Order: sequence, then structure tokens, then C-alpha cells
Amino acid sequence: MSKKIIGFFNSVPATLASGVFLVLSFVLPKAGVSLYVDPAWFTVIISGIPLLYLAISRIIYNSGISKISSALLISIAMIAAIIIGDLFAAGEVAFIMAIGEILEDMTTDRARRGLKKLINIAPTQGRRIIDGNEEMIHAEEIKCDDILRILPGEIVPVDGVIISGETSVDQSVMTGESLPVDKNVGDEVFCGTINRFGAIDIRATKVGEDSSLQKLIHMVQEAENKKAPVARLADKCASWLVPVAMIIAIITGIITRDVVRAVTVLVVFCPCALVLATPTAIMAAIGQATKHGVIIKSGAALEKMGKVDTIAFDKTGTLTYGKLEVSDVISFAGGIDENGLLSLAASAEAKSEHPLGKAIVSCAKDKGVKLIDSDCFEMTAGKGISAVVSGRNMICGNEKFLTENSILISAEITAKLNELRSQGKASVLVAVDNICMGIVALSDVLRPESAEIVSKLKKMNTTAVLFTGDNKMTADYFATKVGIAEIKSELLPEQKVENIVSLQNDNRVVCMIGDGVNDAPALKTADVGVAMGSMGSDIAVEAADIALMNDDISKIPYLKRISLATVRTIKFSITLSMCINFLAVVLSVLGILNPTTGALVHNAGSCFVVLIAALLYDRKFI
Repeated sequence: MSKKIIGFFNSVPATLASGVFLVLSFVLPKAGVSLYVDPAWFTVIISGIPLLYLAISRIIYNSGISKISSALLISIAMIAAIIIGDLFAAGEVAFIMAIGEILEDMTTDRARRGLKKLINIAPTQGRRIIDGNEEMIHAEEIKCDDILRILPGEIVPVDGVIISGETSVDQSVMTGESLPVDKNVGDEVFCGTINRFGAIDIRATKVGEDSSLQKLIHMVQEAENKKAPVARLADKCASWLVPVAMIIAIITGIITRDVVRAVTVLVVFCPCALVLATPTAIMAAIGQATKHGVIIKSGAALEKMGKVDTIAFDKTGTLTYGKLEVSDVISFAGGIDENGLLSLAASAEAKSEHPLGKAIVSCAKDKGVKLIDSDCFEMTAGKGISAVVSGRNMICGNEKFLTENSILISAEITAKLNELRSQGKASVLVAVDNICMGIVALSDVLRPESAEIVSKLKKMNTTAVLFTGDNKMTADYFATKVGIAEIKSELLPEQKVENIVSLQNDNRVVCMIGDGVNDAPALKTADVGVAMGSMGSDIAVEAADIALMNDDISKIPYLKRISLATVRTIKFSITLSMCINFLAVVLSVLGILNPTTGALVHNAGSCFVVLIAALLYDRKFI
């Protein structure tokens, strides 16, 4: 019951009514109107009771020095003003604090708008298909492997894979992409995204708490519940400032023999602006980042990001797309051209489950190259495949496999293989009727923005290093392409951790960026872990402090900028609030300020701090 009453007093309508009574208390005496009860009493009751309730509850439930709070100091100042008969000052202190609370809530709500959007769009139902019949069911009833139909304009209820139809999906809530993404059979769709055009059928792959949207919601909750170290420091400072204010007020009262000055000191000394500086700035920055598809789990991670001087990149799936594509088709026989060689190789590999074979087949289909049915398909693990295509014996694989089948590898072919290896490419030798006819080379695709990002980081005095499990030649090739000089290759997960610890022991603040399960320990060990949220593994995303939901690593410099701006904003706000408080205390001791004007000066500082933090939300950092 008491909480309901306090909630009513804290509401905007009640606070506005409190303000009206305060204005009447000021205006009516000036107009010669005398009332039996000063209207300021209503202001004290409406805006003062919640403050008193908060102060008492903290004394009862908080431990140690945290029992002493800013609410306690304001309550003491309000009671002292009532005792000396300055009802208007008492009401003003309570009212302006109430306004400050509302302003803080408005700013925080605005900053959290992007985060709350994730929760608000959580789908409540889905259309399940059973034996060709449709039925609407609650989202929590959907199970893995259920077949669901999503019509144009509907929200995707779970993560899934399209098995029928094609469409364009608005993924902005998940990735920050401004344009819908085309989707076809075999493509993934994510919970919470919007089907814009065609009807599609999907097979559910992740449901309930495992869905992408629910994982994001958990991140949101973590981001809102965690407090940054600076915030805890501010709370501690606020607790210690209260007894200091009491001592100064008592000394002022004794020396000047003026209780009004002592009360004024209490009014202006409240450290509300100091306490507000960090949480409002942190939440505004987190909300700003969310708009751009970056989920920051905690204020601590945001603060640390600004101090990072070394960023360790994983290669596959981070600097590259993590998907092999055919890069070269090289024919060594005059009687067959590149398309002919690709056709034979893809036809032979058509039944293969190996990623290299699948990539070759995919390339042939994309180029419209004709595929021919094969016979006698056989795979030899770790070596290659054999098949018969149009009566011709095909062998596709590595050097060892061809040699075992008595196929000659010429010096020309060996030289070409070495050249391709130096470029970080995988090679599949293609032999027809016991003659090596050519090579199909495959390579991971470098993200086009990778080199520019490394260059920007260098300008920000941040060193980029490469940590990868790939062989040295591949690592060196990609590192050279993007401009990274410090390279650690052929690393196991525990070795990535060891290298991060080694960097930290050299007094470097390390950020690790990765996407795979093998990156999770390194993401946890680093001062800041950043995961590729869209294509990254669930474990990597859980282990990281920050997730890039559209896998856009160009956001890394943005993260550095917003972190630095946030820390600067916090420091500026704290400095401003301390300066205002110090000046106000001096003016109070000298008798220049009274409780009424002191309350205005003090709370103006709190409002400035909140407004400065709010500017972070709309500032452009990209």
C-alpha cells in the first residue's frame, strides 16, 4: 500500500500539482492574499514524502556507509527549512528534486528506447503447418523442427531456415541494416525480424530462450542491471559527502550563529549531480550503440573500451567472411578451358559433403556451368574423391591422393601450388583419366573494410594483432593484406588465452574480437570481448562483453569513439557538479544564498548533468 502511495506521489500529474501549490505559495502573499494554510505544505507532502521514504528505507535496508544517501541529506535540509519557518524553501527543495527524478527517468527511458524495442517486438504467436493444415499457436508452444508459415507483414516467431518461398526480411531490429535483406530457400531467418514481401515456410531451429531475440533480451537485462565501476565510486563519494555536509553546516551555524546559513549549506551540498553523472551517461551511450546494431552488455565494458590500446582479431569470420569461395580455376591442358575444368570438377564433387567440394559445386551453379551426373562416387577422408563423369575417371584431391593413384605432379603444378599456398588459398587438384588437368583454388574472402579499420585504429593509437588457428602462410598473407604486423598463427584456444595474458602482463589493455566457439575463452580473458553476434557462435556471444549484431567490424572505431566520449562526459559532469557545489557552499557560508536560492542553484547543477548525458544519445560518432 505504501509503495502505491509513493508511486502516486512520484507520478508526473502529482509532481505538476506540487508545482502549482509551490507557485501559489509564492504568488498569493505578493498579491495580498492570506490563506489559513500555506500551499507550500502540499508541495512538501507530495514531493517530500517520497524523499523521506527513500531516505528511511535506505537507512533500514542498506548496509554500512551506503545507509547515508543523497535522499537523506535532502530530507534533513527539508526538515531544517521547515523548522526555521521557510516553508517555501522546504517545498522548493522537494519539488526540484522531484523534477530532477522525472527528468532522469525521461532521459533514461529515451536512452533505453532501442533496448526496450527488442522486448516489445517479441512475437506472441506463430502459424504452424501440420499435414498441410495451418493452426495459430502461442510462440512458446513452437518446438524445434516445426514447420511454420510466415505471411507478408508478420513477425518471424522463432529462428529458422527457409524451406519454401522467397522474400525480403527487415532485420533492422537485430542488425541495424536499413534495407530489407533478400532471403531464399536455405537462408536463415531470425526471431523478431519482419517478413516484408513474400510468404515463406520455415523449419524452426532455435525456439524459446534459445532464439536470437531472447538472447538479445537477456543481454539487454544484463546491460540495465550491471553498474559501471565509476557509478559505484560515485555512490561511495555521495555517501561520504553527507557527513561532510553536516560537519560544515554545524561549523557554519556555530561560527556565524545563523541557522539559516547552516540550513542553506545542507540544501546546496547534496551530491545528486555526482550520483547522476555516470548512470545517465552510460545508459545514453548504450542506447545510442543499440541504434547502430551494437549491444553493449555493461557500463564497465563501455568504459574499458576507451582505454583499449591493443585489439586482437581472430581471422576466420572476423577479418574474413569465414566462407570459402572459388578464387582460381587453372587449367594445365590445352584441350580443356577453365569452364570445362570447373564443370568436370563440380560434377565429380556434386555428391561430396566436404566444404571444399560444396564450394566448387556452388561456384559452378552460380556461373551457370553445366553439371553432369556422376557414377561410382567414393570419398577418401582427408584426401579427396573419385567418380566417373561421362565415362571419364575423375580424381579430385590433394597431392598425396593423386600420387597414391600413380598420377604425376609436374614441377609446373608444384610451383603453382606453392604460389597459391603463399596466398592463403586451399587447392584441389583435378585429374582426368590419370592426368592432372588443373587446379581449383579456394579462399576465404577478406571483408573489404578490414584494411580501412586497421588503418583507423592505428590513427587512434591502437595496435591491431592477429590471433588465428590457421597456418603461418595463410595468416601472414591476410595480415599483410590488412596491414597487421603482429601475427600469432596456429593457435589453439588455450594459446590464444596465453597470448592475451602475455599482452596484459605488458600493461596493455586488450580487446579480443572473435566469432567461434574456440574464441570464447579468449573473449572472456580479454579486458573487453567483442563477438560477431549475427554469424558468431552462441557461446562466443555469451562470453563477450559486446556483440556486433550485423557482423560489421567497422563499428570497432565507433566503439572506441563513443567510449571515449562517454568517459569524457562523465568526468566533465562530475567536475561541473563538484564546482557548482563548492561555489554554492562558499556563497551559503557567506550568507549570499538562502535556502530558497540555494535549492535552485543546486538542482540546476543536477539538471545540467542529466541534459549533458542526454546529448550522447543523438550525437553522431559514425
